[in-house]
Amino acid sequence: MIWTPVQAQEAVETVAETGAAAEHGTFPPFNPETFGSQLFWLAVTFGLLYYIMARAALPRIARILEERKDRIADDFAEAERLRQETDEAIAAYEQALAEARQKAHRIAQSARDAAKEEVDGEREELEAELEKKVAAAEARIGEVKAAALGEVDGIAREAAEAMVEVLIGAGASEKEIASAVDKALAAGEARP
Repeated sequence: MIWTPVQAQEAVETVAETGAAAEHGTFPPFNPETFGSQLFWLAVTFGLLYYIMARAALPRIARILEERKDRIADDFAEAERLRQETDEAIAAYEQALAEARQKAHRIAQSARDAAKEEVDGEREELEAELEKKVAAAEARIGEVKAAALGEVDGIAREAAEAMVEVLIGAGASEKEIASAVDKALAAGEARP
């Protein structure tokens, strides 16, 4: 910026006047002559500010705090309600689980009973069939034994005749051999 000689002269005079005033006065807030008015305006401003805060800001803050308190209480009540619902749901789940276990136990027990009855029935049928086979086998054994015993008499007579012929060198009569074999068989049956 370029100064004209008139502007420069005015600037110098302004600075000189300001410096002269600064030499004669003090900083206004520290001037004891203005303490009374400063204290008055301080009291007026503080009172006005207090009145505005008491009438406008503080009720609003109190209302906000009350709303928060109510919201927190509602949240706690909702949390308690949800906890009770959760406890009821858990109890219902545990009861349903216990009932399902009991039902499964009953089903398993009935399945075991049915399987046991089926196995018992099959075992009885098998035992009856085996008893029939054993009875048939015993009857066959009895028949074979009777046939063998019937042949034993003839075999015993033939063996006795052959022994007598070898021992004596002569044959014995059939009547004597039959009598001797009958006596020997009767003696064998009498022994336990």
